[in-house]
Amino acid sequence: MKDLKQTIANNIAHLRKEYGMTQLQLAERLNYSDKAISKWERGESIPDVSVLLEIAGLFSVSLDYMVNDEHNETQKTVDEPIYREATQKIINKNRKAILGISVQAVFLLATIVFVPISLIFPESDARWLCFIYAVPLAAIVWLVFNTLWFNRRRNYLIISVIMWSVLAAIHLTVLIFGVKIHLIYLLGVPGELIIILWSVIGKNNKVAKKT
Repeated sequence: MKDLKQTIANNIAHLRKEYGMTQLQLAERLNYSDKAISKWERGESIPDVSVLLEIAGLFSVSLDYMVNDEHNETQKTVDEPIYREATQKIINKNRKAILGISVQAVFLLATIVFVPISLIFPESDARWLCFIYAVPLAAIVWLVFNTLWFNRRRNYLIISVIMWSVLAAIHLTVLIFGVKIHLIYLLGVPGELIIILWSVIGKNNKVAKKT
């Protein structure tokens, strides 16, 4: 394992330098810290298989290239669509898993808040607001990851979800105190129109750039 670690370390460092990249630049491409890159290149640790595949794809080499000391040209000219597609699928699966874990973490936090409140105020209806407000918070987390890794066109839908869930949260909050503000949802109508127009403008700008 020690020799394998050093082999991978040498190959990562060699490819990074060959492409004229700093450790920080490589870290940004992989969404890791430059400290992690430094550890990999010193052989103190190795990236997992999915990250190793991402590095191989980034530098147009095969996984076989990354784990061997001796290289040949066939290992260093990996442009086959099948290889790249398989690599991207693994990366996308990992990213979706990270997104799912992050969203679940929001509801876990809501549960952690809910339990002590329920023990102290078992008759309080306000305790359920923990989960109500977790919905827009989870949507915000979704928006951040979608902007970084996925289809940005979906952002308009996510922003719409955030807007309506915030309005619902406000409505349910004041409803606990006996205040009825059903008309608050009317604010969502112009908000939704703005989101739709914004998406249309974004689509038109994208078409204009292609022409």
